[in-house]
Amino acid sequence: MTRVSALETEPPRDCPLCPRLHQFIADWRVREPEWHNAPVPTFLPEGGDEAVDFLIVGLAPGLRGANKTGRPFTGDYAGDLLYSTLKTFGFAKGSYEARPDDRLTLVDTAIINAVRCVPPENKPVGAEINTCRQHFFAPTLKRFKNLRAVLTLGVIAHQSTVRALGGRVAALPFTHGGHQQLAGCSIFSSYHCSRYNTNTGRLTEEMFVRVFRDIRTFLDT
Repeated sequence: MTRVSALETEPPRDCPLCPRLHQFIADWRVREPEWHNAPVPTFLPEGGDEAVDFLIVGLAPGLRGANKTGRPFTGDYAGDLLYSTLKTFGFAKGSYEARPDDRLTLVDTAIINAVRCVPPENKPVGAEINTCRQHFFAPTLKRFKNLRAVLTLGVIAHQSTVRALGGRVAALPFTHGGHQQLAGCSIFSSYHCSRYNTNTGRLTEEMFVRVFRDIRTFLDT
């Protein structure tokens, strides 16, 4: 992959490319001026881009999660499950306290959202997904020259990842627990670790852990 810098792939604080999301954030800046209320940057390990061999792709920042805290999956239930699982399998260390200044650090792992800005009702539209992929998500993937595995959380994250890597969604459909190859990467997939999915039983902790066990085994071989 051609290497690019973070400055080329991280959206500016007042990114105007998706008018609906830009306005939604502007409204929340008035309501909650102490919140992050901006595109959420990629969460990187201590070693930076070169250390990343595993990337986790979520959908978009949660309103009172990453949109509030400024760090992916930080501040809501999805982060509680994700970060505890990451620590179990050695992809993170330290203390997760649901805030960006806690003592949690990632180990050879990065976390990003397919859409960087919080969408109303947690539902980005197709044009927003495509715009963020073309301008930020696909270019970000090129930064990780040692990337070996990607975990996509949910259908939208999976499809955007496949497209960003130059694949066809029809040829690489989303399945929970799936493992597919594309552009030199292994793509693993899971239902999103949202409270809705866990409360309804669509995703159990055991199912989620099994996916991470497969990823750990793959990276260790």
